Amino acid sequence: MAGKRVAQYGLLVALALVLSYIEAQIPAFFVVPGMKLGLTNVVVLVALYRMGSKDALILNLVRILLVAFTFGNTFSMLYSLAGGFFSYLAMLAGKKSKAFSAVGVSVLGGVAHNIGQILVAMAVLETGKLVYYLPFLLVSGLAAGVLTGVLGGQLIRRLPGRSL
Repeated sequence: MAGKRVAQYGLLVALALVLSYIEAQIPAFFVVPGMKLGLTNVVVLVALYRMGSKDALILNLVRILLVAFTFGNTFSMLYSLAGGFFSYLAMLAGKKSKAFSAVGVSVLGGVAHNIGQILVAMAVLETGKLVYYLPFLLVSGLAAGVLTGVLGGQLIRRLPGRSL
């Protein structure tokens, strides 16, 4: 891996960690318990559009692992890995379809993230009763996806060329 690429990875991972820390400092005032803004998904969205799908996947995995080891625990890592994987697949499919803007791709990611997390929660807690929570999570995923999509879209438009 070239030095420039390593530096790009380092900067984006550092940005994701800072955004995760900032997000952790925001008081839980949301109607939906456990809801987050998903600010770190801005980094994944930008990487997907500016670096490519493989790089976005690697950044997403590194980000999830580092955030879990720094701010979380084993369960938070499981939830984040499931959400991150579902989100990545949905964003990749949305981008490849060319039917969605960056905001639309981000919304797909936000909704898919919550679906992945609820599936893991149902498996860990061994109950299907958590499915009642899904509509609330889908609305919060939509809202968070719009926010991160707008932010990410602005960055994507302002950054030159294919890579950072």
